[in-house]
Amino acid sequence: MKKKFLLIGGAGFIGTQLTKTLLARPQHSVHVIDNFSRSSREKHTLIQMAEESTALTVTSADLTKKESLELLDKTYDYLVMLAAVVGVDKANGQPHEVIRINTLLTINVLEWLETAHVEKVVFCSTSETYAGTVSSFNFQVPTAESVPLCIEDITHPRFSYAVTKMLGESGFINFARQGHFECCVVRYHNVYGPNMGFRHVIPHLVERFMAKENPFLIYGHDQTRAFNYIDDAVEGTILAAEKGRNLEVYHIGDEDEITIEALTRFVAERLGFTGELRYAPTFPGSVARRCPDIAKARLELGYTPSVGWKQGVSKTVDWYVNYITKNPLHESFYLQKDPET
Repeated sequence: MKKKFLLIGGAGFIGTQLTKTLLARPQHSVHVIDNFSRSSREKHTLIQMAEESTALTVTSADLTKKESLELLDKTYDYLVMLAAVVGVDKANGQPHEVIRINTLLTINVLEWLETAHVEKVVFCSTSETYAGTVSSFNFQVPTAESVPLCIEDITHPRFSYAVTKMLGESGFINFARQGHFECCVVRYHNVYGPNMGFRHVIPHLVERFMAKENPFLIYGHDQTRAFNYIDDAVEGTILAAEKGRNLEVYHIGDEDEITIEALTRFVAERLGFTGELRYAPTFPGSVARRCPDIAKARLELGYTPSVGWKQGVSKTVDWYVNYITKNPLHESFYLQKDPET
């Protein structure tokens, strides 16, 4: 019998690739529910896939409204909670909406879980939940799951997203303690890849290079990140669903830590840029270093990233160059000076 996955918020970047990967394995069926706020429902690739596959069901609904959950079945093997308003621009520009929507999503799904029959829940969180800990208290990098969660300034709108993810981690784990379902948490670390939108640092760099900026400013050149290619992040999510221990947290990422300067120079070389690269100040609230310790995920899940950053960035850059060339009037975030890193 097929294992039945419910992906809440499954029409986003990670959810779409997760759906494709699950459906490529005949032992799985997938139900995606999403409000399709980030793209046209009619044109979304999942809608087209659902028309051709009996193993995929796609439901459009606003899950900030409790009655929308009545559209779901009552029994699933796995639930992956991806739904959230995310993005530096959203957090800075509408922090009250980030808090309202993400909190309602958490509360509504948790209350629904008390009446449903779900064996295992994977709550998808973020390394932003401990960004302040590394910045303010000099915690070890690569950083393990045991790190205390912390933000630096409760009044700064940028941290509104992190606060809601802290609530989600606590909420899902403590509801799971009541015995209605098992739950583990995955914290993603800088997931990237083709077709991820234009809010991330890599498409942002591609747009700027294609616009022929010169001199080209490298914001936060000495900051470090460990970028996690989408295929590896998806595999880690599936492993967490199938093998993750109840009430545990797993860092899903890559341990190859690089500087933003190294990333920028690599993209510049790939695009044939021969102009001047110049250092520029970092963005307020941006973390100086970020790299996960994934020893726990390796040991307990069998998680091993397989796509190196140069290979993954090359694939991603090529996809965006092709897309921008074919769609010169695309919705750009080029003027946004604080991309997600």
